[in-house]
Amino acid sequence: MPPSLVPLAQDIWTAVSSHVALGMDFGNRMTVVRLASGFLLVHSPVRPTDALKNELAALGEVRFIIAPNKFHHLYAGEFAAAFPDARLYGAPGLKEKRKDLELHRILSDEPEPFWEDSLEQHVFEGIPAVNEVVFFHPASRTVIFTDLVFNFSSDLTPGQKLFALLDGVYDKTAVSRLTRYILLGDRKKVRRSADRILEWDFDKVVLAHKDIVHEGGYEAVKKAFEKL
Repeated sequence: MPPSLVPLAQDIWTAVSSHVALGMDFGNRMTVVRLASGFLLVHSPVRPTDALKNELAALGEVRFIIAPNKFHHLYAGEFAAAFPDARLYGAPGLKEKRKDLELHRILSDEPEPFWEDSLEQHVFEGIPAVNEVVFFHPASRTVIFTDLVFNFSSDLTPGQKLFALLDGVYDKTAVSRLTRYILLGDRKKVRRSADRILEWDFDKVVLAHKDIVHEGGYEAVKKAFEKL
C-alpha cells in the first residue's frame, strides 16, 4: 500500500510505507511536523510518491528533511531531490556512511533556529552504531523515536510475532534485545541520555516500526529504559 498521511495530533501527521527485512514487511513510518513558521519538517522520509507529494503540498511547504539515525536514510536523497528547496539534515556519522548525500548540517543536541520554537531534540549517546536523534514536540506532548524503541502489538503476521518475541518487543513498548545486548556501548552515556529524554513531558510516542503509543507513553518509555 502506498504511503498516505494520517493525522496524529495538531500539526503532526504520519505515513507508513513498506519496508521488507528478513523476508518480512516491518513497515517504515515517516513523521511530518508543521512548524510555527508554517513550513513542514519531514522526519525519516519514505519514498516520495506523487500522491504523497500532493498531500504534503496541501499542508504546506517542505523545507526541512531529517535522516534521524544511521539506518533511516534510504529515501533521504530521493526525498531531497523531490523537494529541492528543502534542507537535508543527518544524524552524527551519517555523512561518513552516505557520502552521496548532500547534508546541509549534522544534527546536534541544539535545535536549529528554524524549528527551535516547535521542537526539542537530543542525540542519544552510547549507541554509536545507531546515533539516533530523538525529537520532542511539546505542543502535542509527542516524542518521536526511530529505532531506539519498538512496539509490536497489533496486526502481526506469524513471522513478525516470532521476531518480536525473540527481540523482546512483543506487545509492549521496549528497547530491543539487539540494542541491549549487541549495539549498546557506554552505559553511563546511555543512562544520561535516557534521563535527558525522561525530562520531557510527553504522552504520545511515535515509532518508526509498527504501533504508535497514543497515551501512557511516558511510563511505557520509562519502563523500557529501565533495561538499559
